[in-house]
Amino acid sequence: MEKFIVTTGKTIELAIEAALQQLKLDRDSVSVEVIRNARSGFLGIGASPAEVKVSYEVPDEAPKSALSSASRSKPKEKPVMTPSVISRPGKPVAQPERKNEKKKPEKKAEPKPEKKPEPKPEKKAEPKPERKAKAEKPAAAPKEYAPAAEGSVEAQIEAFLAGLLKHMGSEAVPHAYKVDEETYRADLVGGDAGLLIGRRGDTLDAIQYLTGYAVNREREKRLRINVDAGDYRLKREESLQQLARKMAAKAVKYHRNFTLEPMNAYERHVIHAALQDYEQVTTFSTGFEPHRRIVVAFAKEK
Repeated sequence: MEKFIVTTGKTIELAIEAALQQLKLDRDSVSVEVIRNARSGFLGIGASPAEVKVSYEVPDEAPKSALSSASRSKPKEKPVMTPSVISRPGKPVAQPERKNEKKKPEKKAEPKPEKKPEPKPEKKAEPKPERKAKAEKPAAAPKEYAPAAEGSVEAQIEAFLAGLLKHMGSEAVPHAYKVDEETYRADLVGGDAGLLIGRRGDTLDAIQYLTGYAVNREREKRLRINVDAGDYRLKREESLQQLARKMAAKAVKYHRNFTLEPMNAYERHVIHAALQDYEQVTTFSTGFEPHRRIVVAFAKEK
């Protein structure tokens, strides 16, 4: 069952953060619908805060009517009536004598001979079979990279990244390789991956932007360059694809549009690609950088 709350704030982000703190949920567990943008007004007159509607899923409650009907359907047990003699208070009732009733002689209980417990044979403890140690999974072999040819695009990417990492004080080593005709990938191996990734990939995005600018500065045909560290991009892609499928299912179920959190161009491309073959769902971007978002919309016919 879906529930929602409406919160306000100076900005849309502050309104969303207030709702998440109130619900004690993370950003991926809710969907946000912007009701009203913040207005500054003139000299503070007519100012109004941003207002958002935050929806979240809760488990369905069992209907009370089903419980009451189940309790009514059980047949009540009737008390068993036993014959008894009704007597008035204060007057003993004389029980009628039974004629020709012979009293049976009482049999004395004969004492049973005591049986001595027989000694149980002692069981020898059998040795427990030794458990076979679980075979440990072999560690993944380190990825091998072919050396970049002199004067190639891969060599140009590696040279720029090596200088940039040196200025950053990182010991990571860049390895570039070609993915397709217009796409190259560079993996930063070694060093502190957390330092290179940054908060939510901000530092890695900046490194990727600078590398793309340096390589495409004197080229007529633009090349796409993806920079990764510690397989962050791969894990982020899997998380975004899972989020896209979840939002698509909700859009079809509730016939509504759902706006996702702000994403960079690379992450928006992952969402668009994940839902391009989904029926009854379409995606489009709204807003301006760096707050540009994706809207997962319900559409009967694409």
